[in-house]
Amino acid sequence: MAGKETFPFTSSTLRALRLQEERLDWEDRRRALARRCLARRPLATPRAPSQARKTLHCRDPTVHNALYTGDAPSIRGIFQDATAANMVVELVSEELLWSAEIGLWSLTPKMKQMSPLRIVASRGYVDCVKHILQQGADINALIGGSCALHDACVNHRPECAQLLLNYGANPNVMSEEGSAPLHLCSTPGSFQCAQLLLEYGARVNLKTRDCEVTPLHVAAKQGLEEHITLYLCNGADITLQNREGETALNAACAGADKPEQYGRYYRVVNKLLYGGADARVAGRKSHTPLHNACGNCHHRIVELLLQHGAEVNAVNCAGYTPLDCILQVVEDYTDCQPERIVRTLLNHGATPSNPKMWRYCASSPETLEVLLNCYDRIPTCDTWMETVSSEIWQDHQIFYDSVLKMTNRPRRLQHLARCALRRHLGGGQALAQLELPSSMKEYLLLQREGYLQ
Repeated sequence: MAGKETFPFTSSTLRALRLQEERLDWEDRRRALARRCLARRPLATPRAPSQARKTLHCRDPTVHNALYTGDAPSIRGIFQDATAANMVVELVSEELLWSAEIGLWSLTPKMKQMSPLRIVASRGYVDCVKHILQQGADINALIGGSCALHDACVNHRPECAQLLLNYGANPNVMSEEGSAPLHLCSTPGSFQCAQLLLEYGARVNLKTRDCEVTPLHVAAKQGLEEHITLYLCNGADITLQNREGETALNAACAGADKPEQYGRYYRVVNKLLYGGADARVAGRKSHTPLHNACGNCHHRIVELLLQHGAEVNAVNCAGYTPLDCILQVVEDYTDCQPERIVRTLLNHGATPSNPKMWRYCASSPETLEVLLNCYDRIPTCDTWMETVSSEIWQDHQIFYDSVLKMTNRPRRLQHLARCALRRHLGGGQALAQLELPSSMKEYLLLQREGYLQ
């Protein structure tokens, strides 16, 4: 049994481990040499005591364990002055990386630096945070690219965030990646942290350094309804665009790609639109919010955007309209009633798609029927028939047989009258205002029948 619980080390694996040890030893020697060179270098001017403070680098597992477990008595014993409070905690994690030298995947050590304050703040140890601060820890120090306030917000630790802000943490401090703490409030649990940051002077319209994203963009993309309300009430500019030209509304419509989250994204989009967001602004790849909502098959957002002036025939950089976008994802969202979106777009004046697009929705007879009822004559079906599986064809044989029967033949007079009236009135919006019997109005608005005539 003992043999089954272990595995033999190959010569390549042992070599990889030796290389790791050599890298760590080399790093220690390099730092020791750098410190000796610095000690021999003459100082041009005297330095302040705080500037002359020696920086400790710690790899001691005992210290690591005390910080990560929040062992307050041990922490009080270890961190008794500013030098200890500002030490750099070095963690070596193993990552599986491909080694071209040995031709194998090997565990490669990767050095990560943290400060004691960052570790305890990220884990919510309030008493430990307070003690380390009282020993003189630099509250805004960027160790490993971030400071303690960043970690408190990422891990939604409002008590630690409150303490750090009370001790003078900068609510707008930027990480090395160019994000402020408010940009990192990206989950529902971070709402209290976002409130605290704004109370202590965080700038609600501050953009990230590279992508130029605002906190409102972040909240919209993640579907955070409470955050959206909070930011708008604190002066968030709903018109601001990121580097790619996207507004928060673009981000919300693009983020609503999971059916189980449709409800909260609908509420977010509704808040943004009633807050003054422009439904016509195009972002990345000239996608408008309507393109994104159609691509995610969110019929309620599609209807909402159209009610607020979205351009139904807008064309993105690939030449696709919102109708094209919904047709391309029909097979991915068969349970989300994509035919409702197609019907809504056509009733708002969408130009019927090129027949080449029919192959994307051919396996959804409900969608295909709505689309075909916009034509007074059905062209040849060769481009899409082969995409329909025999199982789907058998399940909906009445519909598909009726399509074949009507191909390249005049439709019945009632349907021709429907097409003519829709063209004359410019779509279904005007038809919906007519005082007609409900059955006739539904027919004009492309209500499904299950077959073509």
